[in-house]
Amino acid sequence: MPNPPLIEILPPLRSREDELSDIEWLVDLMDSRFTIPGTQIRIGLDALFGLVPVVGDGVTTLVSAFIFQRLRRYDLPWHMQARMVGNIFFDFALGAVPVVGDLLDIGFKANRANINLAKKHLAKSALRIKHIT
Repeated sequence: MPNPPLIEILPPLRSREDELSDIEWLVDLMDSRFTIPGTQIRIGLDALFGLVPVVGDGVTTLVSAFIFQRLRRYDLPWHMQARMVGNIFFDFALGAVPVVGDLLDIGFKANRANINLAKKHLAKSALRIKHIT
């Protein structure tokens, strides 16, 4: 008599690369998904929502906080986490300034800066582990 098929109760664990890929997708959406026609300037929903006074910057800050929370899972040092929070706060404060803040928001991409910090830390950690073994 053949064995009945196994029923998976929990999905398989996701790899670090898969999780980072999901975060990267959200960062791309928020910071650089679209190109301004006729230019090579890339913007995301962060810059577009920032055009909506008060509410837009609040919503994008919440998304940035979510991205930060996901990145915190990688045991980042406290000083790196503080820098990431500073990036988010700076982006929020910058966006709060009418017109000028919206233009500067196109150039400063807090989510991209934060994921790059995390990737740099993870790459250094991987090198240290390889060097030890």
